[in-house]
Amino acid sequence: MRTYWDFHSAGKLLFGSGVLKQLPVELKRNGYTRPLIITDRNIVQAGLLERLKLALGDSAKHLRVFDEGEAEPSLKAAQLAREAANETAPDVIIGLGGGSNLDLAKITALLHCHRGQPADYFGFDQVPGSVTPLICIPTTAGTGSEVSHAAVLTDTESGLKVSTLSAHLRPSLALVDPALTETCPARVTAESGMDALTHAIEAYTCRLPLEMKEDDDVMMPYPGKNPVSDAFAEKAIRLVARHLVRAVKHPSDTMAREGMALAATLAGLAFSNGAVAVVHALEYPMGVALHCSHGQGNGLLLPYVMRFNKPARLEEFASIADFLGCDIEGVSREEAAELGIRAVEKLKETVGIPRGIRDIGGKDTQLEGFADKSHQISRLMNINPIQPSKDDLLSILKAAF
Repeated sequence: MRTYWDFHSAGKLLFGSGVLKQLPVELKRNGYTRPLIITDRNIVQAGLLERLKLALGDSAKHLRVFDEGEAEPSLKAAQLAREAANETAPDVIIGLGGGSNLDLAKITALLHCHRGQPADYFGFDQVPGSVTPLICIPTTAGTGSEVSHAAVLTDTESGLKVSTLSAHLRPSLALVDPALTETCPARVTAESGMDALTHAIEAYTCRLPLEMKEDDDVMMPYPGKNPVSDAFAEKAIRLVARHLVRAVKHPSDTMAREGMALAATLAGLAFSNGAVAVVHALEYPMGVALHCSHGQGNGLLLPYVMRFNKPARLEEFASIADFLGCDIEGVSREEAAELGIRAVEKLKETVGIPRGIRDIGGKDTQLEGFADKSHQISRLMNINPIQPSKDDLLSILKAAF
């Protein structure tokens, strides 16, 4: 039984609209002169790479760019990015884009420093030491990858998303400029926002360290909720409730964009020091098979998993209802918890997240395979407030179908 908790973040966090202009200051302060940008062609077409170059000014003359990033990046993309880094010999790697690009930048920084193949580092605490200095600049408000210790790749052969988790993958600098999210289409804004909400809710309702079975001297990829992760999760949930619909419906609303950017970063701090759990476990095989975005898959599954977990976390779910703006005065904890789940369902519908798995092309014959693969992800099964069997997972998927 673990009786203590700890908390980690990126080495430095810079937040605020227009803060991109601080990037050359940070590069100079740290003596970086050969940056490699990891991004994708959609980011280039949206003009965000050009904005970064303009911010860098003269510092951009030695800039190199890898723009072959992709959504839910594959092992092949990671290998191509590694080759680009080996050719250009950067002294700092900058991830620019959504969580997929930031995760790809983390893996590139790892492989550039320690060599080998991505699979050499899958799992927790397999990274032997510090990686090439890493700066993460998100252009969506969802994943929180700019402050987390996780990088996810897609193994298309096995049909699974695979994670590398290590304290060494937390960026040395997270630069969060909400103005960079203004080009996000409504769908990306919605899906990213539901991803942030999922991170916050799973972090707020996961197991406590003292509920874990591991010995005190065993490090865990997700140690369980603590007072600091709870505080960040609560704030993130409140921000999503206040700003997500506005950011989707009115993309030029700078206050909504700032609110969602902050929600995503706080949720990233919450889950990477607490946990994500069964929502993510179920989404990993489903997302690969159905080619849905991570945020869409998480948002779709979230209320169904909440209802499964409700008996073990009535107090937390009742509080979540309050965070989401529900009137819970005078109602029981059970009723309040149900109101919170319904509020998530309503939010999901309002921002355009599909109701069920069939709506994103899933077949009922796939559900058992999703349940089998999800159940194998023990780090996420163990941290869930209720330990699910494969039959439990299949029941959740059937409800979500």
